[in-house]
Amino acid sequence: MKTILITGASSGIGAATARHFQANGWNVVATMRNPAGSTDLGALENVHLTQLDVTDAGSIATAVRDGIERFGQIDVLLNNAGYGAYGALEAFSMDRIRRQFDTNVLGLMEVTKAVLPHFRQNRSGTVINISSIGGQITFPLGALYHGTKFAVEGLSEALHYELEPLGIQVRIVQPGMIRTNFGGSSFDFAMDENLSDYAPMAEAMGRLFGKLAANPSEPETVAQVIWDAANETGNRLRFRAGPDAEELLNARKQQDDETFIEGLKQKMAP
Repeated sequence: MKTILITGASSGIGAATARHFQANGWNVVATMRNPAGSTDLGALENVHLTQLDVTDAGSIATAVRDGIERFGQIDVLLNNAGYGAYGALEAFSMDRIRRQFDTNVLGLMEVTKAVLPHFRQNRSGTVINISSIGGQITFPLGALYHGTKFAVEGLSEALHYELEPLGIQVRIVQPGMIRTNFGGSSFDFAMDENLSDYAPMAEAMGRLFGKLAANPSEPETVAQVIWDAANETGNRLRFRAGPDAEELLNARKQQDDETFIEGLKQKMAP
């Protein structure tokens, strides 16, 4: 029986993926900052709940060790934990900027580093990193979030070369708009009333997001794509999740910068 370790498993994509893999006969190490709030996952057979904060190296090492001790081996690492910071760059303190990169990039790298010795010893394993359509295209006021997701795309592609000779695979999953808590506790919006110059752009972003999020996919849609990525037998690197991801990423690939950006500007219009 194979085992997957999931970060950010308390809700949304992480929780849906934990349930999907458990239902399909896998062991699941479901990690989150506060395991006490996810007793429903803990009640499932072959699911081990444990505390992990991607910004806390000690909790990462403990969670990985506990998962291996519980199930004997980890076969797949899903780096799912993260959140989105949006707003004018000037409105963010450096502490908030560092928090975004600490969580979405450095935390992902630290968890990966903690699991890689185990994968190298076994000469097998798969690292799946949750990126976003926002890892290849950008939206207004998203310098921080898109900066982190572009970084995830780049580091994942580089690791694909680095780890493949060791029997370790790397996959990137790119969700579109998903019905998750991204707009709640997983969303950090900064706007300073003294920076009124950016108010029109904030209104435009609201219109754009409203149009793009009109028909979001369910977290289970992403869970199925993650399942496909975990069971991929070839060398496929990127997996899109959701019809909007297919549409937007195809458009970005086929259009030059000016054409694509102008199309997004039109979606921002009142």
